Amino acid sequence: MHRFNALILLVVVLIWGCVDPPDYPDAPVIKFEGLSKQIMKQGSENQDTMIVRFSFTDGDGDLGATSSPTDPVDPNVFLIDSRDGYEGNQFQIPFIPEAGAGNGISGTIDLKVYNSCCIFTDGTVPCGTSPTKTMDTLFYTLYIKDRAGHRSNDIQVGPIYLRCE
Repeated sequence: MHRFNALILLVVVLIWGCVDPPDYPDAPVIKFEGLSKQIMKQGSENQDTMIVRFSFTDGDGDLGATSSPTDPVDPNVFLIDSRDGYEGNQFQIPFIPEAGAGNGISGTIDLKVYNSCCIFTDGTVPCGTSPTKTMDTLFYTLYIKDRAGHRSNDIQVGPIYLRCE
């Protein structure tokens, strides 16, 4: 009976030892996974939110903030508004510890994004009420950077519809 258990343990160890770690590139790679909703009410006071979900891989495992709480907070997630190129939506992924020999990591991130203002071409100020436009459509370009400064690919997020009333 002990020989049988030892044989099973040996087979499991051999199989485990033959599994190759993931071979991810050092620069992060991201993939759009979805939105919690596509319609939000416009606003500049954070009245509405949605969740942007994306997955990631990072071959050298250096994603997220530094491990020291005294280091400055540097953004590492960036959203660019397709309508005007505004890159003010910046976030920080918390520290993700490096693990294992290969240090390759993967996962999914849920990013809480607040509403934005409608942009008008009829002279109405942003976040105002236009007599001619009741909806605005926007897309975001999203990318991330790891601690070494490697920039990920860009992904398109959207469409997102803003109610302008």
